[in-house]
Amino acid sequence: MTPSPTSTEIQGIFDRIAPVYDQLNDNLSFGQHRIWKRMAVKWANPQAGDRALDLCCGSGDLAFLLAKMVGKTGTVIGADFSSEQLEIARQRQQQQGRSVSIAWVEADALSLPFPDDQFDCATIGYGLRNVTNIADCLGELYRVLKPGATASILDFHRPYTDLMRQFQEWYLQGWVVPAAERLGLKEDYAYISPSLDRFPQGQEQEQLARSVGFTKVKHYAIALELMGVLVITKPA
Repeated sequence: MTPSPTSTEIQGIFDRIAPVYDQLNDNLSFGQHRIWKRMAVKWANPQAGDRALDLCCGSGDLAFLLAKMVGKTGTVIGADFSSEQLEIARQRQQQQGRSVSIAWVEADALSLPFPDDQFDCATIGYGLRNVTNIADCLGELYRVLKPGATASILDFHRPYTDLMRQFQEWYLQGWVVPAAERLGLKEDYAYISPSLDRFPQGQEQEQLARSVGFTKVKHYAIALELMGVLVITKPA
């Protein structure tokens, strides 16, 4: 098995791909990632006036969706360890003239700079797979959520069936990596497949969430099991 990259190596990947990240997401998912992200936000159950966290926020897609839901009386924090991704998120906010309060914070998902019991809901989009310790990340998420709050975590998922696993590998190696190669980012996107080999499937994700204290836990395999959303609620 390919050795796990360090946090610094992963940070470097996301800094490098930041300028083309949104364009590639659109092209490689045929625009479907926007549907999956809306699903994830809906499962987080944001309400008007909430204080919401988008962890591993990247260029801000989920944070912007959360902002629409919490409204002018709410607040969204977008946190990521990639300064380049956060800069693009800030530029997008300025271009779109968002009136909702979104604060962009450079932060380590394994040691969040927030007090306990701060957020009414949270999302993670394509971030949990890239942290160096999944249980620690879920533990930090548990700590900063208010009692009764829900988090929704969207990511790639290794399908349970051999046929769909083969299709996913063909898609990654035959479509994603060549597309990235044309932009000079082959090595940065080639990491996806080995990262999926290390990433727990849905049932294991549920067990990890329960191990840190979440009680209402459900993983939803979507997009023919190629993607998944882990929905977890902190006990009230």
